[in-house]
Amino acid sequence: MFTVRADFSKTFEIDAGFDRVRDFFADITNFLDHMPSIESIHTDSKGITYWKIRADIPFVGSFVERFPVRETENSDERVEWSPVDLERYNLMRYAADFLPKSGRSTLVNFSQNIELRRDSASDLHALAGLVGENLIGKEMTRRVAHMLNAFIESARTRLEA
Repeated sequence: MFTVRADFSKTFEIDAGFDRVRDFFADITNFLDHMPSIESIHTDSKGITYWKIRADIPFVGSFVERFPVRETENSDERVEWSPVDLERYNLMRYAADFLPKSGRSTLVNFSQNIELRRDSASDLHALAGLVGENLIGKEMTRRVAHMLNAFIESARTRLEA
């Protein structure tokens, strides 16, 4: 099996109230509005939410993948989305943990894990076998970090205004 992974994790503080910050990160429409490379997010009649994300990987090119997820936790302290049970190829997990700080500040621990699995490299892209899992994974991790850091900064700008 050809497998490419990208992981991102960051803890940061936002100068805004707990409820406002938590509500922002729990609302998936904010990802569509504030995160680059998200082409669409929609929920079907069965409650499965599909994130359509564009990936631009050097040597491989640009491709779009859909990630079927479901909300697995939505508590005061945590919001989490996980792959649907039967998904084998496009796996994504998003989680945000919230901790109120003194005053009007909120600490956020944000993580996203993406895994693309294919029976063979060519099922991902014609050049994927030549480039290899490791190089594609490193570049995908770099691109995901850029995408999520942009989202975090946009969230901070909106919430601290």
